[in-house]
Amino acid sequence: MTNVVVVESPSKAKTINKYLGPGYKVLASFGHVRDLPAKDGSVLPDQDFDMLWEVDAASAKRMKDIADAVKSSDGLILATDPDREGEAISWHVLDLLRKKKVIGDKPVSRVVFNAITKKAVLEAMAAPRDIDVPLVDAYLARRALDYLVGFNLSPVLWRKLPGARSAGRVQSVALRLVCDREAEIERFVSEEYWNISALLKTPRGESFEARLVSADGKRLQARSVANGDDAASLKAMLEGASYVVDTVEAKPVKRNPSPPFTTSTLQQAASSKLGFSASRTMQVAQKLYEGIDLGGETVGLITYMRTDGVQMAPEAIDAARDAIVSQFGARYRPEKARFYSTKAKNAQEAHEAVRPTDFNRTPNQVRGHLDGDMLKLYDLIWKRGIASQMASAEIERTTVEILADNAGRKASLRAVGSVIRFDGFIAAYTDQKEDGEQADDDEDGRLPEIKAQETVAKEKINATQHFTEPPPRYSEATLIKKMEELGIGRPSTYAATLKTLSDREYIVIDKRKLIPHSKGRLVTAFLESFFTRYVEYDFTASLEEKLDRISAGELNWKDVLRDFWKDFFAQIEDTKELRVTNVLDALNEVLAPLVFPKREDGSDPRICQVCGTGKLSLKLGKYGAFVGCSNYPDCNFTRQLSSEGGADADATVSNEPQSLGKDPATGEEITLRSGRFGPYVQRGDGKEAKRSSLPKGWTPESIDYERALALLSLPRDIGAHPESGKMISSSLGRYGPFILHDGKYANLESVEDVFTIGLNRAVSVLADKALQGPGARGRTPVAALKELGDHPDGGAITVRDGRYGPYVNWGKVNATLPKGKDPQTVTVEEALTYIVEKAGKDGGKPAKAKAKTTSKPKTTKAKPKAAEGGDAKPKTARAKAAPKAAGKPKAKAAAKPEKD
Repeated sequence: MTNVVVVESPSKAKTINKYLGPGYKVLASFGHVRDLPAKDGSVLPDQDFDMLWEVDAASAKRMKDIADAVKSSDGLILATDPDREGEAISWHVLDLLRKKKVIGDKPVSRVVFNAITKKAVLEAMAAPRDIDVPLVDAYLARRALDYLVGFNLSPVLWRKLPGARSAGRVQSVALRLVCDREAEIERFVSEEYWNISALLKTPRGESFEARLVSADGKRLQARSVANGDDAASLKAMLEGASYVVDTVEAKPVKRNPSPPFTTSTLQQAASSKLGFSASRTMQVAQKLYEGIDLGGETVGLITYMRTDGVQMAPEAIDAARDAIVSQFGARYRPEKARFYSTKAKNAQEAHEAVRPTDFNRTPNQVRGHLDGDMLKLYDLIWKRGIASQMASAEIERTTVEILADNAGRKASLRAVGSVIRFDGFIAAYTDQKEDGEQADDDEDGRLPEIKAQETVAKEKINATQHFTEPPPRYSEATLIKKMEELGIGRPSTYAATLKTLSDREYIVIDKRKLIPHSKGRLVTAFLESFFTRYVEYDFTASLEEKLDRISAGELNWKDVLRDFWKDFFAQIEDTKELRVTNVLDALNEVLAPLVFPKREDGSDPRICQVCGTGKLSLKLGKYGAFVGCSNYPDCNFTRQLSSEGGADADATVSNEPQSLGKDPATGEEITLRSGRFGPYVQRGDGKEAKRSSLPKGWTPESIDYERALALLSLPRDIGAHPESGKMISSSLGRYGPFILHDGKYANLESVEDVFTIGLNRAVSVLADKALQGPGARGRTPVAALKELGDHPDGGAITVRDGRYGPYVNWGKVNATLPKGKDPQTVTVEEALTYIVEKAGKDGGKPAKAKAKTTSKPKTTKAKPKAAEGGDAKPKTARAKAAPKAAGKPKAKAAAKPEKD
């Protein structure tokens, strides 16, 4: 008897196969096996929201392997991840297998396990269930909503706000949060205030500090002393005062531990403590969950890392309490176990919190088996997990009230200090004072012995000036926390949402702070003006609540879609009559403080300073917004919007050149300029001058003489192709960096590749394009000789045989095997070495597999539209358009719907 078990990742498949033994065949789906095509018509509202799915080439091969195995099996067990996406993957796999007619009357069951351990897996196999249909319905509703918003709202942006990339149901609301915070910072007016304190000494010679809390019968609030004159008066009074201790009060205080991690709190803690991005945290956590080789046995070290729950299973609580006694002592285990519940809006607590699978497996015990990032994250999870079940910390908080008297003028000062009498759960955090996620650190340290009614001596009076500060910009961690509080999105998708905002260049991440780009400010202002409801926090949160009710079986998913689509479609239709002048008038009003900042001379910030009569306004060009004069073309004043969101108010004209040096060959001046389409470098003057736009990721501040010379020297000859003898060159075009050989183009991974790529790699890139590109349509892809498993950064590693011999493939990286190396003997470790050598430190990115559509729309061929994350071409673009020469402005990239 043989049962086929389907999981998501190949590494998990190997581990689980060992646990289950010879009666089972465990295969990996490699995540989702099909998705909605990134084109118009994939969700059909007029056909009751029928959804047309597609299977890409790689997934089609894996599904064939699964189908072949199921044919000769006795049953199918779907064991994908224990969340909504995992439930959906099982549903997709089962649906495809039924269409292939390989299921028949064979039993099909669904099992879930929260940890990759033998005990968890075997217990799950003993408790099978059916696919959770309401959970799948919630997934379908979410995917349809994201698709409909993206593929209908993004084209409106393109038509009415050129240069905008995309909009999305959750993405746009997250962007609004960042933009609203920036606007709040811009409106902020700083206020002066003073803090006054006294350094005092006890009769026993010990010093301590006390803060002034009242004077002349008036209680002082946080910013009561508002200017230097008041501060000087109070300081003078205290300088001549005598001091007597009025009262000394000591109170015991208990501090309780925080609950174990959820997805979002783990991301927040990893950001604040380890400096990890949200996506990096999830990548490392995935590896810890799927399993680590501990001396010949692969074991999952943590439970599933996508969860809203803060509770632990009863057996895990018992194990934690036993570990506390063995590692810290009986006093550190409270009399009763602790139970937690979440306060997050719309939280689903179907799964356990993120915790270690074995509390006796301390970070020190696994140190030799983990890399640096994995050890740091496991250490964080282990400490938080075990601390959550430990005894409270017992702290003695002492408050001392001191009276000051100076010739009848009286004041009161206060000193506060804390002493830890029993560290309790704090003992788990051996390398820090306390758990930074729940600590409201005491500002005051330990006080010396102070007795009531004794006189203390004055050593020094301090009056320090301060100014109120604006609210801080969001970091990834604080934005995730805010989104969770508002009930926007789901914790498992926060990392992807933040990455989308960065990829779209809607935000800039500087020193871990999120700064809205001018593009992001414009998009948010547009949506707030014309699609107000769909970027409201309450509306988005209420929609999330409806999705949660669908997963609970309380609402019909198509009813939710119908209600949403009716109003949303009407709003989209209304924008068809919207004129660009209406858009500009609205943006000029909403963004006035940003685009037209106040001038020092008090003059009207919207009057053109060049001609003196024209009125400045936002204008929309093919590649984005800029500020221009109403007297154009008589006045050609323009001003770019700065990358961090504002207009460059210091620039008087757009094309004022900045000299970088002279060209060594021609002697012509090389200058850095800013034009209507952004910054560029230029050699010489006049119509014949050579120009080159700055590529993506290059800022004007980063351009020096050498970089400018390199840009202006493009295209760059790499070398003659070994077969044709014709030159291979590299350059930059409207679709990014590329190489050219004999009229054929191939894209490069990064701008830097244009200047550094060598002949061997260029030949390999061209060969890959010949197999994968339009010219290879209909050819059979190169089959894998051997599958080695997953790359640590995701994506399969395989050994293949190509026209230039055997090679290791990972995404777009093809690394030729050393001469004489047998392809069948290549190990994962060797493959990773070849990949690193080939792709460099940054590595490559897995290529998208060619899609195979499972069903076609019944409607007529539609115009390509776009939504978040994908690339759709404008209807006038030709499919085989080649990259254009360097210096041409870049075209906007389309996007497919966010997957929330």
